[in-house]
Amino acid sequence: MPSDALNLAPWEWVIAAASAFIVGVAKTGIAGVGILAVAVFAIVLPSTKQASGVVLPLLIFGDLVAVYTYRKHLEWHRLWKLFPWTAAGVVFGYYALGHVSDRQAKTMIGAIILILSALSYWQRFRSRGALANAAIHHWGVAAATGVIAGFTTLVANAAGPLMAIYLVAMRLPKLEYVSTAAVFFMLLNLFKVPFMVKLGLITPQSFTFNLMLAPAVLAGALAGRWMLRRLNQRLFEEIALALSALAGALLLL
Repeated sequence: MPSDALNLAPWEWVIAAASAFIVGVAKTGIAGVGILAVAVFAIVLPSTKQASGVVLPLLIFGDLVAVYTYRKHLEWHRLWKLFPWTAAGVVFGYYALGHVSDRQAKTMIGAIILILSALSYWQRFRSRGALANAAIHHWGVAAATGVIAGFTTLVANAAGPLMAIYLVAMRLPKLEYVSTAAVFFMLLNLFKVPFMVKLGLITPQSFTFNLMLAPAVLAGALAGRWMLRRLNQRLFEEIALALSALAGALLLL
């Protein structure tokens, strides 16, 4: 992060605060919208990789708030089979990051998210039988989801839409969905920190920037909690999938 990043113009501070607010909303309310924060931070910062380093501590703060808020609804057994594959994806992303340009990262992740969004809609509306249900619970699906999530989250913090698609396919009730996603991303994001520090994407300057934006994350988390309690299950799933597809399209543009 550039040393003058704390000396943003007023309009840039407004954009940064709005992005931090979106992070909070994504963590406790409408899943999938968090990727928009990375896209918005790219307006203020010169690269997607740099935005990824700025967003990560904000995501961790949002994760902690969400885990505490929904701790009674956690579905641990949904997570264990994902973690080893996701860790492998993070390591792969770490070694690949130096060889992938911003444009290539955006295109690749956007395409993956759009393909998975399309498959999720197909699974929901075209194939509701036992075969589709067995396929989504197959270990291979968990492995592929974990590796891609680990890679995309290190490159651009873009695993939110991917996990939204995976957890919606699992048909979790919305509170279990949000709490399970919160713990998964808290552990994943903490695991990523040493890699991001090593890559120079988290610095003392960027962390100071994070501390200044933390209140906006908390405000967004409170707003997200308020919204979640007023959404019915069907609408929640539709919003999560639609935002995931939108995020993928934005990355391709």
